[in-house]
Amino acid sequence: MTQVEPVPRSRSVPGSRLLPLGPAFVASVAYVDPGNIATNTSAGAHHGYLLLWVVVAANLVAVLVQYLAAKLGLVTGESLPQLLGRRLPGPARLAYWAQAEAVVMATDVAEVIGGAVALHLLFDLPLVWGGLVTGLVSTALLLVRDRRGQRAFEHLVLSFLAVVTVGFAAGLVLEPPPAAAVSGLAPAFDGTDSVLLGAGILGATVMPHAVHLHSALARDRHGPLREHPRRHLLLRTTRWDVGLSMLMAGGVNAAMLLVAAGNLGGLPDTDTLAGAHAAVTSSLGAAVGALFAVAVLGSGLVSTSVGCHAGAVVMEGLLRRPVPLLPRRLLTLVPAVLLLASGADPTWCLVVSQVLLSFGIPFALVPLAVLTSRRSVMGADVNGAATAVAAFAATGTVVTLNGVLLWLIATGRG
Repeated sequence: MTQVEPVPRSRSVPGSRLLPLGPAFVASVAYVDPGNIATNTSAGAHHGYLLLWVVVAANLVAVLVQYLAAKLGLVTGESLPQLLGRRLPGPARLAYWAQAEAVVMATDVAEVIGGAVALHLLFDLPLVWGGLVTGLVSTALLLVRDRRGQRAFEHLVLSFLAVVTVGFAAGLVLEPPPAAAVSGLAPAFDGTDSVLLGAGILGATVMPHAVHLHSALARDRHGPLREHPRRHLLLRTTRWDVGLSMLMAGGVNAAMLLVAAGNLGGLPDTDTLAGAHAAVTSSLGAAVGALFAVAVLGSGLVSTSVGCHAGAVVMEGLLRRPVPLLPRRLLTLVPAVLLLASGADPTWCLVVSQVLLSFGIPFALVPLAVLTSRRSVMGADVNGAATAVAAFAATGTVVTLNGVLLWLIATGRG
């Protein structure tokens, strides 16, 4: 049976590998998944440019978080789940795995549903069949990594990201945002609903499974670098990898909000993927509507394959055993298909997935900030004082805003 196993590691870093563009782009897929599409288009349609600053702020936090995740994997040669798996006692390790697994499953379910909705929009395919097709394609993408290696998988992911970027940027080409959009960069809210959407944008951006995955991707590409004389060069080029990938992801998210703010305001049902697609088609034409649907499809297909890979990383590190690909894929595909078969509203499923996701954010960010600030773990590459302060401040902000999100929903205000 096919296994999802780490790519063989090496302590050597050939010169051709000192430009490590790729791992961060794979992790950045988590930032342009169907959950992001739903929150960004809804924010733009209901509040115009008001929450553009949240998209920018969330992306800045993501730059720091993803760099720390990559640095942890590069320096230690272990993923975040592996490091925690070695440090946590048995019951705590299994409890941590259970919450991490629930978060990955919730995320992957949303991504399968997003792909199913896109196939329904494009080809009128029933949602259940769309979910199955999404699962099959994502499995094929994972087989590329398993059979041909991480670099081939990275190239494939980059191709999908290009499709997603073009699809969501097309509306901006036809209808560039007005100068008034700049006002959205000033931090502000307008009522409880805007706070809820702002927290939702942040929650859909800083995703726990992307942290676990990126630490493993960096580990698999380069292995432990603690003693390597050129590690500082590699860490510096890794910052470029993270910066460029987050710039791309942030640009796509901003484009979603700007298109919605300029064209979907006042239109009904724009808080659903189907409604947003209909509104985009009505406002900008069938061609842009088709590109929007293709972008949603590309987002769903590639994000669910990356989500499944993240789940394998979590299980490998915390359960300490390699994970067969097909059982891993079925673990999250079956719940998604059952939800679609039950007639559950896809938008409701997306919302619930974001709520479950919020519970997992502290469990990924707090250990990441703590471990990268410990000299016993990172050696000479431990976080400097400014980086450590920024890491804990970003963690506190994200955790607080997601607490607000959960409180608003629990009290019936969201």
